[in-house]
Amino acid sequence: MTSPAAIKREYYQTDTAVTVTVLLKNATEKNYAVAFAPDKVELTADGIEPIVLNLWAAINVERSTHKAYPSKVEIKLAKLEGHRWEDLEKKVTEVAVPLPPKKTHHDWDKISKDIEKAEAEEKPEGEAAVQDLFRKIYADANEDTKKAMMKSFYESGGTVLSTNWQEVGAKPVEVKPPDGCEFKKWD
Repeated sequence: MTSPAAIKREYYQTDTAVTVTVLLKNATEKNYAVAFAPDKVELTADGIEPIVLNLWAAINVERSTHKAYPSKVEIKLAKLEGHRWEDLEKKVTEVAVPLPPKKTHHDWDKISKDIEKAEAEEKPEGEAAVQDLFRKIYADANEDTKKAMMKSFYESGGTVLSTNWQEVGAKPVEVKPPDGCEFKKWD
């Protein structure tokens, strides 16, 4: 017996129907049968295991047809709703949801808040995490702390960042490059 996976089949669709072509040698009314159900189609034939298609969306069983040709069986599935299917069959974990025929209303404020919440929950890494930390410290700081951060960063050429205004406000901030580095002033 030939397995269903070994049998070649193709399909194409319009807004009202899906046509499935199953290549089957010597297909006649006597050696094959097609059974329609609202959400699946089964083709049985001599010498092959049954082919069962779990359809993407529901079909009109009464208006669906099949026809035999010398080398194939053509199955025409009448769609219940006039929309394009994403695929012939739904995946095991997916549930087919037809597209609504009318335009849906989106709550853009809710979508915006959901995006902001998702961004807030994302944890930055590396330099972005350090920058994020400094931004948060600065945003939550009092005026003295903000002045200390600005003065220390500016006077040290970006090598020192202090939040202690009593220390920074009393004298100029010294440049302290990282170990192994040398600070050079550009003209």
